[in-house]
Amino acid sequence: MSLDYILTILKPMLQGSQMTLLLFIIAIVLSIPLGFLLTLAVNSSIKLLSLLAQAYIYIMRGTPLLLQLLIICFGLPMIPGIGQYLVLDRFTAACIGFILNYAAYFAEIFRGGLLAIDKGQYEAAQVLGLNKFQTTVRVILPQMFRIAIPSLANESVTLIKDTALLYAVAVPELLHFAETAVNRDFTIVPFFIAGIIYLIMTLILTLLFKWIERRFTFE
Repeated sequence: MSLDYILTILKPMLQGSQMTLLLFIIAIVLSIPLGFLLTLAVNSSIKLLSLLAQAYIYIMRGTPLLLQLLIICFGLPMIPGIGQYLVLDRFTAACIGFILNYAAYFAEIFRGGLLAIDKGQYEAAQVLGLNKFQTTVRVILPQMFRIAIPSLANESVTLIKDTALLYAVAVPELLHFAETAVNRDFTIVPFFIAGIIYLIMTLILTLLFKWIERRFTFE
């Protein structure tokens, strides 16, 4: 396979990678804060709010992301009466699906981080005269994030790979252009190139989280 051919198919695949990265950035930036809010809701003293948050997390984690994307993209517009108001651009619908899904996973990661903190930390903060808000902000949350970083990194790598599901809702991303080239040219080389691009993206992401983890460790 000539270098010219590789360069020819690489250009559209890199364009598709831009869509992949855009979805990843939007999803990660919005789903992590939403996941944290869900964790707060689960641990809320308001029983109804806690139950609703737990039910949401159970549903989003218990059903396939692909199914959720299909419902948002194609199912919501079919709802009688209000479906016409729920027609979304495919990329927008995909972003919503990814954000809602991954927020549930991040919520569980944060909850695990909270559970891993020794109860003695709360008692020590109380002895130092810190109120509940100060204890949460200065003592608990920094430790929770430090504990959660490895799991956040793992889930983020999964997220960047799951962006391939955009193909299922007709959003042209990396895998779409790879398969187009495969079907057109009867060669699996584009799939290998797509795999290399995914590996590069996940490598960069992994190194970034390792750097963040080191920063938290030495603080």
